[in-house]
Amino acid sequence: MKLNLRALDAFRHTLQGGSATAAARELGISQPAVSRLLARLERDVGFELFWREKGRLVATPEARILADEVDLALGRLDRIATLARNIGDGAVGELRIVAPPSLVEGPLAPIVASFLSQNPQLRLSISPRDVETANQLIATRAVDCGFGRLPVDHPGVRAERLTINETVCVLPPRHRLAKLETIGATDLRDENLILLGQGRRSRAAIDAAFDRAGVAPRVRLETQTIGSACAFVANGVGIAILNELMARTYLRGGMQLRPFRPRLQHIYGFLTAADAPQAKVTQAFLAHCAASFRKLGNAAE
Repeated sequence: MKLNLRALDAFRHTLQGGSATAAARELGISQPAVSRLLARLERDVGFELFWREKGRLVATPEARILADEVDLALGRLDRIATLARNIGDGAVGELRIVAPPSLVEGPLAPIVASFLSQNPQLRLSISPRDVETANQLIATRAVDCGFGRLPVDHPGVRAERLTINETVCVLPPRHRLAKLETIGATDLRDENLILLGQGRRSRAAIDAAFDRAGVAPRVRLETQTIGSACAFVANGVGIAILNELMARTYLRGGMQLRPFRPRLQHIYGFLTAADAPQAKVTQAFLAHCAASFRKLGNAAE
């Protein structure tokens, strides 16, 4: 036996409203249309569903037995419809992300938190990975999206500019160079420096700036994360030269930022697989990230 869903819905609304007229009003159809649907359902199930009593439809005992199962079945369908709408809106599901560790621990954390608060049924996994691994995971669609510094040198990755910011000097509290509006390589000639390790594009650009200025940098300490670099600044080891957006997360105890000159910019993008369309939830997350960076004043328009 195959039952008609519209007829079951008419049956449910008739029970709830007590008449075919009330059911028609709820369903947005005519009263005769409801009567035809009820008649069809009676033919399909093989017994009467309603008796007429003083102008009202009264459910038969058989109809009352059927009613609970109809409510359960149609309730499940309602939940499926709601789930489908939410999936279409990007409100449920799972989003898998890769990103540089300093971005995850810094500005990305509040952005992800606010996105999750707006989408309570969404599950998100985020993995800090190095550039090469992140690009491979994105290109092979092992993850849905990621973040990385631009330009990206991988044919399987599509990049959309997201945020741009400058390189800054992170100064310990009450440092003499805090009186300067900007700090160049010559200002740092006799200063102990904290730099991120060799092999990074940002480190190569900093080394080139010192070379052009004819200054040999006094590298007191090398480290691998922006958080640790700022921790050493706070403990008086020296001055760190870092990405401004990342460094702001770790400022404490009177530490100050001054722009480094010449200007060295960091451009980060939102990364997805080049050969695949973005899912609704990925599109929603990109829009949220772009809006968040605009509020921070770091959007790469």
